[in-house]
Order: sequence, then C-alpha cells, then structure tokens
Amino acid sequence: MGISFANRCVTEDIEVQGAFDLAACAGFTSGSVSAAHDGSPVLRLAFPVDGSWASVGALVRQRAPDVVSVEVSAPPGPARAAVTQVRRVLSLDLDGVAFAAVAEADPVVGWLWRRHPGLRPVLFGSPYEAACWAVVCHRLRIAQAARLTGRLIERYGVPVEVSGVVLPAFPAPGALRDLDRATGLSDAKLRRLEAIGRAALDGALDAGLLRSMTREDALAHVRQLPGIGPFSAELVVARGAGHPDLFPREEVRLHTEMACRYGVRDPGELEHIAQGWQPYRSWVAFLLRASRELRTGERAGGRLRPSEGG
Repeated sequence: MGISFANRCVTEDIEVQGAFDLAACAGFTSGSVSAAHDGSPVLRLAFPVDGSWASVGALVRQRAPDVVSVEVSAPPGPARAAVTQVRRVLSLDLDGVAFAAVAEADPVVGWLWRRHPGLRPVLFGSPYEAACWAVVCHRLRIAQAARLTGRLIERYGVPVEVSGVVLPAFPAPGALRDLDRATGLSDAKLRRLEAIGRAALDGALDAGLLRSMTREDALAHVRQLPGIGPFSAELVVARGAGHPDLFPREEVRLHTEMACRYGVRDPGELEHIAQGWQPYRSWVAFLLRASRELRTGERAGGRLRPSEGG
C-alpha cells in the first residue's frame, strides 16, 4: 500500500483481500455517492474519528478490483485514524477470500454471494454512533427515527467539506452534553444519549476493545449502558464495532429471512445453521438482511433496517 502526506492530507491505497464492490456497498452507507469521469463510484463520508472525535471527511474510490483508495484531509493523527475507521466501516480490514470459502460451503449463502459478489458488511461510523442510533430508534418507526437522527445531526453535527461537497458529520460525544428537546427526543432519550457520549469519551465504546472481547463479554459490556438492551447490544457489537462472528439472536427480520431461505422455523435450528458460518456469522447475517432489503425495498436512511429492538 502507498501512503502520501501533503497539506495535512493522507491518501492510502488499501489492498483488498477477496472480492469487494464499492458500488454495491455504498448504497448501504449514509454517505454521498457520485460517479467519477470514468463512471466508477465515488463515496464521500463524514464522521467523528474514534478517540480524538475530530470531525473529518473521507473520499473513497475503487481504483481496481483489489485496490481501494481513501483520501482524508485532517491533522495527521486523526487523518491516519480516519483511514483505519473507513477500512472498518467497509469491512476492508478482514479477509474476503476466507469469507468466500465459508459462503460456498453453504448452498443458500453461496447462492446469495454469487448474486451479490463483493457486497461486504457496511457498518456505522463507530460503536458510539451505533449506540446513539439504537437509543433514538427504540420504540419508534424507522422513518420517524431517521428524521429525529437527521435533526440531531443538523443541530449538533459539524459540516465537513469532502472534495467540494459539504456533508454533516455525526455529533461528537461531547456535543451530547448540550442536547435539548428541540431535537424532538424525549427527556429519557436525551439522558441516555448523554450517557452514551460519556461512555464514548471514557473509551468504553472503543471498537478495538469490543472486538478483542468474546461475543458474550462484548454484549454484556455494552448492555451496561442505559437504553441498550439485548437487540441494541448486538447492533453495537456487530454493526458498530464490526465483530465478524456474531449471530444476532434478537433480530426477528433476519430469522424470518432465514426461515424462508432454509425452510425451517425453530429458532434453535436457525442458530445451528449459523454455526456453519463461523468465523463470519456477522457477515452472512448482513448478506441475508441486505438481500431481503434489496428485494423488498426496505431501507432506513441509507443503512440496513434494524428490527424491533431495545
């Protein structure tokens, strides 16, 4: 990989292990997607960087099937960390060759993988952002939660210019101390969001920390946060931290899709099927959800819908 520094700009070419399709993945992000002069997709992302919480933008291009370029303009420290974060968000930090072998060992998953080659899990910007979304969407319809999240970003996020396009970054944890009811959120959710912000500032929602834990320990860790129940904990660990091998036991829509694809309904049998997806159970779950949403048109603010949770 090549790295260059100029005017506090970091550009890194990531060598991709296995199949990856930026065009397919970009539709599941909250970023801005456009086309370069050669027709290739260009993805712009804005987010607070884990740890420093500086708001940065990233320009992502797929230069070749096995090369993805990430360009970030920011102070050197946050810029390098931002590149690492983009790698995680697009699941470029893990081996897609090994996942393809797992997929092909299961006739259902193999068929889906051949239909959607290069579609990898697309994550929230961070476990912190995933936890905030879980708090906001609890007991709300998805469209309503998306509107409230948009209002939160508009009022408290930082606008970031990414190659000529201004995008709002999700509010940094410190901004959650100053939330008010003009966001449309209840007092209880405002208090929970403030607590999520404090936890993020204390390092309790660090992606590396969560991924270093066992599935059970990581889930128990995030469930200590107010407003984070069993479903939300799975969301934070799998789609916030990017834990690759978590089978969502609480996600009803995923189980419905599995029951349809495999012709079974017993929850225990579904989990037994998922044992064969190790060590990529989170990846297969994403592929199943994505195929359902592409088929049905169910989407939520550029991301996969969460099911009813808490």
